[in-house]
Amino acid sequence: MIRVSGPRTLELVRAVWVGDVAPSEGLPRAVLSGEFDDGRGRQPLLLLWMPGPRSFTREDVAEFHLPGSPPLVRCALERLLAEGARLAGPGEFTRRAFESGRIDLTRAEGVLALVEARGAEERRAALALVTGGLAGRVGDLRAALEDLRVTCEANLDFEETETGHVPRCELESTARAVAEGLAEALAWEERRTPPTGEARVVLAGAPNAGKSALFNALVEGGAALVSELAPTTRDVAEGPWILGDVRVALVDCAGVGNDDARAGSVEALAHEGARGARAAADLLLWVVDATRSDAAALAREAARLPADVPRVLAWSKTDLAAAVQRPPAELLAVGRPAAWAAVCALAGGGLEELTTACAESLGFASAGLPRELSARHREGLRAAASALGEGLDGWRSGAPLDLFAAHLREACDALDAIDGRTTPEDVLERLFARFCIGK
Repeated sequence: MIRVSGPRTLELVRAVWVGDVAPSEGLPRAVLSGEFDDGRGRQPLLLLWMPGPRSFTREDVAEFHLPGSPPLVRCALERLLAEGARLAGPGEFTRRAFESGRIDLTRAEGVLALVEARGAEERRAALALVTGGLAGRVGDLRAALEDLRVTCEANLDFEETETGHVPRCELESTARAVAEGLAEALAWEERRTPPTGEARVVLAGAPNAGKSALFNALVEGGAALVSELAPTTRDVAEGPWILGDVRVALVDCAGVGNDDARAGSVEALAHEGARGARAAADLLLWVVDATRSDAAALAREAARLPADVPRVLAWSKTDLAAAVQRPPAELLAVGRPAAWAAVCALAGGGLEELTTACAESLGFASAGLPRELSARHREGLRAAASALGEGLDGWRSGAPLDLFAAHLREACDALDAIDGRTTPEDVLERLFARFCIGK
C-alpha cells in the first residue's frame, strides 16, 4: 500500500489512474477499483480516496492498494515520485495531523506508543492516549484555568460593591475545583501507565573482584560485607538501584568460582544460588579487577556466565597503581559485553557512566517509551498544580490578585506543553523522528 497526502494528491491520482470512474473534485470518500499506470504497464488497483478536511491529516489523502510484489510496488512508487511526489519522513503523516489540529500531541504520542507496544498492557495504555483520555482532561482543565484567570483579571477593574465583581469565595471554590481536577488527571495518568516489574541486574565476577563494594556504592544504604578474604559473599543480597527515573533490583551474590565445593556445603549452596540468580537476571554486571592479567582465566570466567543474558563490564578498582585503565581488546572479544565502564567503587569514579551503560543495555533509553511519555505528562500536570497552589496560597496570604492571575497563566502554560501548544520544536523533532516511515 502506498499512501499520499497533500494538496496535489488529486493531481497525482489522476496522473496514474486508469478506470471508468475517474476521481474528481468534490468526490466524497470512496473506494474505487481500477488500474495503476506505472509507466511500464498497468497494475490492478484498489484506490481509497479520503478528501480533506475529513481525513487523518485534514488534507486530501489517497491510498493505493496494489499487488504485493516488491518490483511492482517499486515501479508504482517511482512513477509517483516522477510525477512530483516525495518520500515521507518518519512520522510525517502523524505530524501533519498534529500540525493541522486534527490531533493534539498526546494523541500523536499515543500513535507512537501503540506502534511500539510490546504487550497487552502497553497497547491498552497507548489506546487510552489515542482515544483522547488525557487530551479531554487537559482541555477541560485548561479551559477552567483560563476562565479563572480571565475572571481574576476582570475583577481588578471592579470594586467589591460593583455589579461586575466576583466574590472571593466563588474564586476560591473554582480554584479548588480545578486543583481537584488536576489531581484526578494525574491519578488517571498514573493508572494508565502500564505496570512494569523491576528489572534484575545481577553482579557477577570472580571473588574479590569488587562486586560487594560496587553494590554498596550503587545501592543507598547498601551493607554488603567487603573483605580482602575470599569468598566473602555467600548470601544473596538485593537492593534498589535507580537508573535515571527507573528503579531496578541490584543483586549481589557469590562470585564465579570453580564450582568444585563439597556438595551440600555452605559454599556449594552459595554457588548454586548465585548461578540461579545469574540465569534469571535481565542484565549481568560483570565485575572484573583491572589489575588482572590472566587472560585464560578471564576467558573461562566469561564462559561460565549465562550466554543468553546481556552483560555490561564493570572494569573495577581502577584507582590501584597496578590497574590497567581500559580492558584489553581480547577480553572484550571473549566476554562480549554490550558496554563497559571503568569504575572505582570506593571513590565513586565512573559510576555515572556505568549507570548510563546499564540503562541503555536494559533498553530504558529507547524502549521505555510508555514511562518516558507518562513522565512528561505527569511533569506537566504537577507543574500546573504547583503553579495553581502557589498562586492560591499567596492570594490567601494577602498577595495581589494580579499575581494570582500570573500563576494561573503559568499553570495554563504547563498544560499547553502537554498537548503541544507550546512544545519546543526540538522536542517535536525528537518525538516524530522515532516514528516509522508509514505513520
